[in-house]
Amino acid sequence: MAMLTKVACLMVLSMVVLAPYNEAAISCGQVASGVVYCLPYLRGTGKLLPQCCSGIRGLNTAARTPEDRKAACYCLQKASKSIGGLKPGLVAGLPGKCGVNIPYKISPSTDCSRVS
Repeated sequence: MAMLTKVACLMVLSMVVLAPYNEAAISCGQVASGVVYCLPYLRGTGKLLPQCCSGIRGLNTAARTPEDRKAACYCLQKASKSIGGLKPGLVAGLPGKCGVNIPYKISPSTDCSRVS
């Protein structure tokens, strides 16, 4: 019984200590959902829709921690490589067009590990 109590205490202590490090960052699914209405604009084939800017603002609000912002940066880079026809100038300027200020440029050359 004493051994079981020690194991239980160790498990609880591990969860308390490790919980801040395991906190889930923003997911690539969230990022994709936030930018889906932006794709025609970002390809230069459509206008900037209100749903696009609403998604961008939602992502900006969801990415509160440095880890979330890094994750969003990596997700945006990954998505930009898999989605064809995006215009880099439109992509980089999108946050400003939507009235959102983010601490990094959305670009394949951005070093997401330095995003804070």
